[in-house]
Amino acid sequence: MPGSRIPAESERLRWKVEFVLPALRSAAHRFATHPRIAELYPEYLIQSHWVVRASVPLMEAAQARAVELGVTDPQAGGLVDYLTEHISEELDHDEWLLEDLEVIGFERRAVLARPPAAAAAALVGAQYYWIHHSHPVALMGYMSVLEGQASSQEQIEQLVARTGYDRRAFRTLFEHADLDHHHTDELHRTLDGLSLSPANSALVGMSAMHTITTLAHIFEEIVDSRP
Repeated sequence: MPGSRIPAESERLRWKVEFVLPALRSAAHRFATHPRIAELYPEYLIQSHWVVRASVPLMEAAQARAVELGVTDPQAGGLVDYLTEHISEELDHDEWLLEDLEVIGFERRAVLARPPAAAAAALVGAQYYWIHHSHPVALMGYMSVLEGQASSQEQIEQLVARTGYDRRAFRTLFEHADLDHHHTDELHRTLDGLSLSPANSALVGMSAMHTITTLAHIFEEIVDSRP
């Protein structure tokens, strides 16, 4: 229609994820309100570590693929600077999680010895597949969810109170509550500037929706481990 505004890519992405967000919100609520939350929280940190320690390697893989494709593909080329900057911002966040666990009394050696669960591998592994066998822009859907669904300061304070753990065991959550809103805005600006093809727009949406449904499954597994 004449005068109709074409929605930005980030708007289209938000519309897509709204279809599956209720499942994640429900699972996260079950976790946060569980009567045995003090037992569940360390498991949440361990599962988060399995995911977060893959963040920088994933971005490095996407960056390398974007450089390779960017010679002839401006959509890939438009990712390079964003990923380069974001890699440096995400360094050592996996260490934060190990330190949080140490505050609670978990030895990092024991945490690192546990094989990652299938759901964590599925969450991260799908991104490697799409990066190498489709397009590195898929990672933007994944990152938009991880950074766009960070807990609020109020929610974290409630977890501190309900678990009874030292506040130092929540360093990662508090840091991301402060950082991720800025990171989400930056990601959306980058996404909006890529002029994605319909296929790549669909890929970003599929990646985001897969991320949400798999995160919901991870929360459900954590909750179901302590009936």
